[in-house]
Amino acid sequence: MGRFFEAFANIFRVPDLRKRLLFTLGLLAVYRLGSQIPTPGINVQRLEDFFSSAQGSIFGFFDLFAGGNLRRLTIFALGIMPYITASIILQLLTVVVPTLEKLQKEGELGRRKITQWTRYLTIILSILQSFGIAQGLQTMQGGIVINPGFGFVLLTIISLTTGTAFIMWLGEQISERGVGNGMSLIIFTGIVVGLPRAIQNIYTNTFETHEWGPLTLISLMVMMIVVVAFIVLVERGERRIPVQYAKRVVGRRVMGGQSTHMPLKVNAGGVIPVIFASSILAFPQTLATVPAVKNMAWLSSTLTSIQHGEPLYYVLFVAGIIFFCFFYVSIIFNPNEAADNMRKYGGFIPGIRPGRNTADYMNNILTKITVVGGIYLSILCLIPDIMISGIKLNHLPLLGNWMDRVAPRFLIEGLNVQFYFGGTSLLIVVGVAMDTINQIEAQLIMRHYEGFTPRSGRIRGRRSTF
Repeated sequence: MGRFFEAFANIFRVPDLRKRLLFTLGLLAVYRLGSQIPTPGINVQRLEDFFSSAQGSIFGFFDLFAGGNLRRLTIFALGIMPYITASIILQLLTVVVPTLEKLQKEGELGRRKITQWTRYLTIILSILQSFGIAQGLQTMQGGIVINPGFGFVLLTIISLTTGTAFIMWLGEQISERGVGNGMSLIIFTGIVVGLPRAIQNIYTNTFETHEWGPLTLISLMVMMIVVVAFIVLVERGERRIPVQYAKRVVGRRVMGGQSTHMPLKVNAGGVIPVIFASSILAFPQTLATVPAVKNMAWLSSTLTSIQHGEPLYYVLFVAGIIFFCFFYVSIIFNPNEAADNMRKYGGFIPGIRPGRNTADYMNNILTKITVVGGIYLSILCLIPDIMISGIKLNHLPLLGNWMDRVAPRFLIEGLNVQFYFGGTSLLIVVGVAMDTINQIEAQLIMRHYEGFTPRSGRIRGRRSTF
């Protein structure tokens, strides 16, 4: 613990790092300030009531990444989702569009061009999404829109699109002049603001309503610690493939002859597979709320069987996560290209022939660790979700009545933990926190200060005063 506080104090002893950290905190404070400005023309209380009845739909999913701004329809209601969507679209197009693939290989100049196109696509998506939100709010019953009409639609488009553009600018400024990834930190901030509400919820259920006993509270705390430790363990996990470089004579110098390794992360896709799988399964739940669908008995029954908490939902959710793990990894890592680059620079894997055999070897390893990564993400998302809302095993055909008698009630009904202890949000919070700490630690070690983790002790640190 002393090492941690010493490393934390060292942050403020480095002028450049101190300025970066204060700059980051200042821009995040601006983001939170803008999150309190509502879009004109909305009855906020009635909109809150709608979101309370639409939990588990696509609206609730987007509200998670907007930090609760969509629920209140602030000027930051769209959040960073248009930018994330635009980035994913361009990343997918890079595989099929030769122009984008060529730009990606041009280094810094190509990266800037792709970033510029991402900004333009973000604005286009923001206009389309804000127009859809405005039209959708006008068609809703309950008087959510105070004065419907063209003026409300235009004002909503301008407000939400400008808010998204400003958030995008904040994120880029944090990434360039602050500490950590700006876009990730904005999502992180939107999720973490629910922590006081979570603490209040725990206090109310334990000491006021007495819905939870001491054993339940202790079990919940232990589970949270175990899940966080599990995330840290796997996110740091990697499979290191040994690579040997042959000696080469370049002019009068002998180069190569060194051993290194190629790291392959267990969870290379991060939270992207979870986002894809969750968003796809959220659409049927949203479709089930449409009156025309409710009147069709067979379709309504089918959509009800894949609602959140149903056994079929979790089966499809796990299958979707594993599928998108393979899909995303196939985009960001090409074994054939890696094997060719290794051969060009005189590298080889000991015991494996260069070329096709090397590509097959890496593909085999990548397939195994991707399966492990998909199972890890599935477990990470299922455990908190089941604790929150349970899994309706009593709705299973043929086995429903038997499961209702023998299964524990907390497994079927959940613990009703109404806060951000969800798999997606927890993965984002822990992942962003780890990435930010690693960047700060790299800055400290570069300046010969001690970092946060014991592994930084391999570099001799120093201690100084302000």
